[in-house]
Parts: sequence; C-alpha cells; structure tokens
Amino acid sequence: MSHPMSHLQTHGNRGTHIGSAQREYDRLRDLARQEAQKRGDCFERSKDAYNSGDGAAAKSLSNQGKDHGAKMEKYNKQASELIFRENNATDRVPADTIDLHGQFVEEAEDILEERIRYAQSTGQNHLHVIVGKGNHSSGHIQKIKPRVEQVCRELGLQYHTEPNEGRIYVNLTGGQVDMQHFNNWQGTQGHQGYHGQGQQQHPSTYQQHQQPQYQQQPHRPHQQQPPQQQEGGSSIVSQLFRLLAKCFGGGK
Repeated sequence: MSHPMSHLQTHGNRGTHIGSAQREYDRLRDLARQEAQKRGDCFERSKDAYNSGDGAAAKSLSNQGKDHGAKMEKYNKQASELIFRENNATDRVPADTIDLHGQFVEEAEDILEERIRYAQSTGQNHLHVIVGKGNHSSGHIQKIKPRVEQVCRELGLQYHTEPNEGRIYVNLTGGQVDMQHFNNWQGTQGHQGYHGQGQQQHPSTYQQHQQPQYQQQPHRPHQQQPPQQQEGGSSIVSQLFRLLAKCFGGGK
C-alpha cells in the first residue's frame, strides 16, 4: 500500500520533476514492502517444512527468504537516497541544515551520524535538523525526532527544539545551546522557520512516513551496519555533504 506523499504546491518544470520523484519514491517503497511480505512468507513456509521433517525444502525456502530480504533492503536504500537528494538539494537547503523527511528511523539515524561527523570535521559549529512534526505519521507521533535526540545524547551534543517544532538545533561544539538566538526569534508563518538569520525553510518534497513493522530494529552501534549497506549509502550522502561544505565555507 502506498503512503500519501506531501501536499507541496509546485508549478512548471519543478513541479513535474517533483511529481516524477514522488512516484519513483512510492514505487521503491512499495517494492520493498512486497519483498518484505515475500520474505516473511518464505520464512514461515520454511519453518513449516522443517517441522514436518523436510530439511531440503526448509533450507531452499530459507534461502529464498534471504534473497527477498536483500531485495527489500536494496529498494529501501534506493528510496532513501532519492528522497535525501530531493529534500537536501543545495539550491533549496542552507548548508547548515539537513532534512530527514521521508526516511525510516534507522535510515535517518545513519544519515545524521554521518552528517554530524562530516560537519565537525569541516569546522561547522551547529546544525539545523528538520525532523517533521509527525502530521503525516500514524497517530501524528513524531518518530524521527526522538531518535535524533537520542543520537545527540549519545554523542554528547546539546540540542534544542526550535520555535518550529519540526526542527532541532544541534550545537556541534559540545557546548551549551545559545538560547539568546531563540529568545530573539520572531514567529513566522507557513514554512518559514528559524535559521539564525531569518532564512526561509523550504517546504519538504516529502512528508515523514511511518516506519513499517518489518523495518523496525533496536538501536545498534553504527559500525555494526552491514558493510555493503553502509558503504553504498555513504557515497551519496557524502557527495552532497561536500557540496554543502563548499557553500558553507567550512563553517566560517
């Protein structure tokens, strides 16, 4: 089943491009869900075969299930990379901002950890993290925000929810958040949010999606990710981070 996408109003060529990207994103997530269902079916049948004493069939079905699981991960990875590129295009997002809309929780965690390390290595002292307000999630519950806060705590970084509740300000220096920035902030309407200098937050191409049950996993150290999955995701993200750093001037 396809999840609803954003209600972004677009015009002209840009709107056509976004519509195409949204369809591709939906297609990839749907393919991943189909593979997850096939994986579960194979594992269930493998269990039944094993219990009935047919070891050969049990092994064959188990291998089929693993193949479907690998395809599921591939499609989800492609969807994650696509949405990241769309929501973090350098012509729409400031270099000190990262948009995690549309990512599954584990995907958002991996991307954020890499973004923080990259930002710190290039001398950036803060980061605005767009996590969404959960308006399009089941029960209107923010799912990415708690994990972002958890990552900050684990890395010893101070953070603060911005006046726009769908954004988190992270101090990358390890020091306290300068609350004077927030005290001086003046409320704005629509998608405009706090960037420290009154810049306008772009409307995200996609809204945050509920993470399906098959994708939920307990928190694990970053280095325990499967090497091939971590390497593939890092290449796309790192390339965009390098572009952001050029725009940001190394955090100066």
